[in-house]
Amino acid sequence: MERFTLWVNGRRETVEVPPEMPLLWVLRDHLHLTGTKYSCGIGFCGSCTVHLDGKAVRSCLVPIREVGDQAVTTIEGLSADGPHPVQRAWLEFQVPQCGYCHPGQIMQAAALLNENPRPSVEDIRRAMAGNLCRCGTYQRILRALQGVGSEVAP
Repeated sequence: MERFTLWVNGRRETVEVPPEMPLLWVLRDHLHLTGTKYSCGIGFCGSCTVHLDGKAVRSCLVPIREVGDQAVTTIEGLSADGPHPVQRAWLEFQVPQCGYCHPGQIMQAAALLNENPRPSVEDIRRAMAGNLCRCGTYQRILRALQGVGSEVAP
């Protein structure tokens, strides 16, 4: 066991865990931030996507020892001022069905829009390709992201 101090959703958190423990389990089991979902455990599905210094990562693949002083943002901390533009678009375009994958989908989409506020259809498809949705809401995700791009663009 080792002691790690992290910046999670703008707050300093300290945990004592094995250094190889995935960030996903630190978030869920030790910090009780259960919005980040476990699904495949091998980084294939994207359900566990969070931001490390604004970049989308699969938290099931990131050992806690590699986080260091990077800022961790989960779905719970995506926006301090009410729903994030992506979250509002998800509702407006009625994206979720079962909803299980959508925290990861939203985090991936927010990272895309941070880097590229006006993504093309191809940009959206490429960025979101690694996030799976068993309900098949891909067309709604695409429409939502096309609609929200102008809202976050400078």
